[in-house]
Amino acid sequence: MQRLVIRHRYYPFGNIFSNKVFIAASTCTSSNLVSIKLCLDLKAETVIPFPIRFMSSVTSGSNNGSSLRVGKNNKQLVVSDETTRVEQIKLLDASEDAYGGVVVDMKDPMDPESFAYLLRASISQWRLQGKKGVWIKLPIELVNLVEATVQEGFRYHHAEASYLMLVKWISKAEDTLPANASHRIGIGAFVMNDMGEVLVVQEKNGKFKGTGVWKFPTGVVDQGEDICMAALREVKEEAGIETEFLEIIAFRQSHKSFFGKSDLFFVCMLRPLSFDIQKQDTEIEAAKWMPLEEYAAQPFNQKREQFSKIANICLEKKKNNYTGFSAAPSTTAFSSKKNYLYFNNNGKQQSQAVTSGGRVRIFIQQKQYCKNLS
Repeated sequence: MQRLVIRHRYYPFGNIFSNKVFIAASTCTSSNLVSIKLCLDLKAETVIPFPIRFMSSVTSGSNNGSSLRVGKNNKQLVVSDETTRVEQIKLLDASEDAYGGVVVDMKDPMDPESFAYLLRASISQWRLQGKKGVWIKLPIELVNLVEATVQEGFRYHHAEASYLMLVKWISKAEDTLPANASHRIGIGAFVMNDMGEVLVVQEKNGKFKGTGVWKFPTGVVDQGEDICMAALREVKEEAGIETEFLEIIAFRQSHKSFFGKSDLFFVCMLRPLSFDIQKQDTEIEAAKWMPLEEYAAQPFNQKREQFSKIANICLEKKKNNYTGFSAAPSTTAFSSKKNYLYFNNNGKQQSQAVTSGGRVRIFIQQKQYCKNLS
């Protein structure tokens, strides 16, 4: 192994200044990858595994005229003298997040060995820049890079149908990386017509299969879907009934539910806009309109505290003795994204109903106004 010593009075590398830089490299062909050894001061030596590619073989020779420079954004390191030309492979492309970390969104195919070299080099540079966390998003097409990423100390954070997200904390400070989403969100639809009847179903699958219990339509809120819109969709899918959202009348939280996740369940009151039931054959055994009192009196509901309380809330709502949470269109604090704010407007003259067309009907002193949210 030959050592090329480059002397420079003050050479900036990231946030570190050194008055002597050592580069250790083996004589190799243009296809070899090696590591760079940097001596950051005269007393302590730090090894930073930058992979470099030799454009020509390293040979002995004078160090006169040698130079060391860092390319734009510190992503390329070039060492040269009269007989040697060395070029560092470009580091991984990354974008900064809002919390002092970086996000690598991998898109191009790469062999695991080359990726591992680039990842080590990039982490070394990000540490020098004071970055805290590193997120790597691997699409399903690049599953061959998962093992190499894990071997560099990354852990799984979450997975979706098309990608896996891995993360690593590289700062010396306390790890503050957020955990994966902790809750799943579900809805139950309390649909009551003008005759005091509620829409109920019997399910073909799940815990209610074969029990004979009549229950409210239920389902899971999809990603990017509002709670109120999820309630409208589930009723349409299970019973073919068009509805409009009125209120959230209750919600509950439970833990260790779906694959260990916590669960939030919202009971939503809807007003039917159609009445001819067309049940979903794949999931629903039967569907019908049932007097609310008959629904509440089912032994299943009476023997289970939570179901009994929900049924009693529905009975009080029928008597106009209870007010839930209405949906008001709003925007987020840091963008113009549209969402809904749910609040109890008891004592005010205003109530709201969200229809399946994405419109909010606002009733004030019997006058109806419409605001399009699309």
